[in-house]
Amino acid sequence: MRLWVMIKSLLSGMLLTVFVSGYVNAETASDIVDRSDEQMRGDSSYSVATMKIIRPDWTRTMSMKSWTKGQDLSLVLVTAPAKDKGSASLKRQKEMWSWIPSIERVIKIAPSMLSQSWMGSDFTNDDLINQSSIVVDYEHKLIKEELFDNDNTWVIDAIAKPDAPVVWSKVRLWISKQTYLQRKVEFIDEFDELVNTMETYDVKELGGRNIATRMTMIPADKPDQRTELITHEAQFNFDIGDDFFSQQQMKELRD
Repeated sequence: MRLWVMIKSLLSGMLLTVFVSGYVNAETASDIVDRSDEQMRGDSSYSVATMKIIRPDWTRTMSMKSWTKGQDLSLVLVTAPAKDKGSASLKRQKEMWSWIPSIERVIKIAPSMLSQSWMGSDFTNDDLINQSSIVVDYEHKLIKEELFDNDNTWVIDAIAKPDAPVVWSKVRLWISKQTYLQRKVEFIDEFDELVNTMETYDVKELGGRNIATRMTMIPADKPDQRTELITHEAQFNFDIGDDFFSQQQMKELRD
């Protein structure tokens, strides 16, 4: 009898340990999306990148720098080619602006303009300067697990909240179980039709953390064209004031 009590007590303790461990390590779909966003941007971030807009008959290349702070502040500066140099895009909370140096004019980006192409690329204004919206403006649901580019991923559907100021009705994300990076993203409109697919490759350590250094955006109705964003440098979690993210700074920034 005493032996049975000891065995029963041991088994109960093991089950309790398994249960508690599973509970502590359990992550909701929203937890995963939030951690993925933090992995890609940190408390603050700076990056240097090249964007290639690839069409059947031509290719256009732009150089750019970008800064972010938290989920509410971001600034993107075009540094080349010469005709686009100095163009900038700014986000502060829910408001966004573009600076066009050739006409010395700041243009406010209305919600209706979020779906428009950013600088003629296959990325939208929403994709480039409103990325954190996926955390705050969507509900998240874990759908399945799947392999992408030899990386085990969670597949999560992000469904837009009612009246959220967003472009996409649904976004499907493939998030790495190892690095929490977004490895693939499908952008779906209000008619439940696939519009764009983003895939990420060449995961490397930059700025002390793993990032996908090559992103490719492919429009569903134009599979013969794409835009690639190649990241060359990155830094994270440094001090930067909120006042850096201003219209005045957007006008004055130089490479």
